[in-house]
Amino acid sequence: MSAAVDAGNLTHSTALAEAAKRVVIVDDDALFRESLGLNLVENGYQIEDFGDGESALRHFDSGGGADAILLDWRMPGVDGLGVLRQLRTRDVQVPVIFLTVLSDEIYEEAALRWGAVDFIEKSRSLSIILQRLRLITDGAKGAAGSDVAQDSPAAFSRGGLELRNDIKRAFYSGQRVDLTLTEFQIVHLLATAKDTDVSYRQIYDLVRGKDFIAGYGEDGYRVNVRSFIKRIRQKFRDVDDSFECIENYPGFGYRWVDQA
Repeated sequence: MSAAVDAGNLTHSTALAEAAKRVVIVDDDALFRESLGLNLVENGYQIEDFGDGESALRHFDSGGGADAILLDWRMPGVDGLGVLRQLRTRDVQVPVIFLTVLSDEIYEEAALRWGAVDFIEKSRSLSIILQRLRLITDGAKGAAGSDVAQDSPAAFSRGGLELRNDIKRAFYSGQRVDLTLTEFQIVHLLATAKDTDVSYRQIYDLVRGKDFIAGYGEDGYRVNVRSFIKRIRQKFRDVDDSFECIENYPGFGYRWVDQA
């Protein structure tokens, strides 16, 4: 392993370290940290990793920075949510992505309430983690070319919907909707496709990358898309129980419609 060891923390760098985006990994699983860190370095990121929440907090307290934080939930001492709370209390606004084995929505909701931008299960592939990081650190377009582009206006409004592209937040009827980054991208794709239906494949390509194959059978990915849409609808209905803006076009995909 070509990394310098400094007080138990592994610091990786590349020849382009000055230009590389900086990612902090916080996880008590040393093997997971090392494996993920090396993979991110190979993809052009500069990495610092910590085995506990206290060490990560000291890093930021001492003036350390990052472009994104990949944060484990379950850790001894200060857990991931505790780290996020303390960072926000100290006005450290670095985007946080939770990487966790906890899939219950109650954990995701708690993370989003404290300002996390995404919540990814550890079992997901490296390509998914990389895609989310690029969206956050580079403002890159989605794989399908329909993501929130760098030159998009800071805010987009349609009916009761407001999308803040600069901070990746959604509001409906004046209230915040706690969407993950991926869900925000899907809503943006649907809402900006004026008078146009968006196919299952377009939505799935946005989430997973163009032509990624998953699910059972040729069209198995549609099940995944339906799950995304179901969760998005529910989050909007938690804000406004009359929400009906996302309509299904049977056999094809979905469309955003303006409610009367």
